[in-house]
Amino acid sequence: MTWAKVLDIFLDSLKDSALVFAFVLIIHVLLSFFEQKFANFLIKKKKVAPLFGSLFGLVPQCGTSVLGADLYIRKSISIGTIVAIFLSCSDEAFIAILTSGKPDKMLMVLPLLAIKFVLGFAVGLLVDFLFEKQEIKDNEEYQEEETCHAHHTHNSKVHKHFVHPLLHALEIFGYVFAINFTLGLIIGFVGEENFANFLLYNRYLTPLFASFIGLIPNCASSLLLSELFIEGNLSFGALLAGLLVNAGLGMMVLLKNKQSVKNVPWILLICFTVAVAAGYLTCAIIGF
Repeated sequence: MTWAKVLDIFLDSLKDSALVFAFVLIIHVLLSFFEQKFANFLIKKKKVAPLFGSLFGLVPQCGTSVLGADLYIRKSISIGTIVAIFLSCSDEAFIAILTSGKPDKMLMVLPLLAIKFVLGFAVGLLVDFLFEKQEIKDNEEYQEEETCHAHHTHNSKVHKHFVHPLLHALEIFGYVFAINFTLGLIIGFVGEENFANFLLYNRYLTPLFASFIGLIPNCASSLLLSELFIEGNLSFGALLAGLLVNAGLGMMVLLKNKQSVKNVPWILLICFTVAVAAGYLTCAIIGF
């Protein structure tokens, strides 16, 4: 790989990370004014919170999974809601690629988003039902910690509505950039053609392989899957599987938090299982 290619990966990573930074900063500034009301709303609407999470996940920006993970860490949303966000979320890049491809491929965008949305809130509701007791216990513990923290910390309005969101967005920016650049280099060394050839000769395993590719915490993974689909090297079912589990940046944010890391294996297992099952079911219906 040439230095020019490395520079391109660096600039692309910087651009993608800057978009996430802007998205997270704007949303967190807005949330600072009504976060408690938003949290209370989700608590009151807990039984249908995954529905709102799945709708939020449809926002075509890779920062949605990052923001969702941050809200889960703060206990503003339930484990079912974060699962719903992860399953339905997608970045704007894959939509741009699919809509710029052949007409028959363009028509797949709406069904793809619809399936992700339905699976997101359906699975999210089921997860909340199964994890309800644990979630209530965790939420109570978190509220106690927040109350204690409030007694020992005094924040001005400037700090609350600007400084804190800015510092948090900068932290996310650095974290996302490091991941994007590192994985961009890895994919650059391996090459997209090698991915395409491997999938072409193992088409019955493509939903499984696509799901593993989707786990790569980088927007490049959704780009790769979309390009392979456009070129005819990947079926719709395999594309669906890969994009269902494509919430890597959000998953990485959960992994770096001590409080949320204990539930990451469950969240990852649920999303991966749903992705593979949905991929193979779709392939069985419309073919590989």
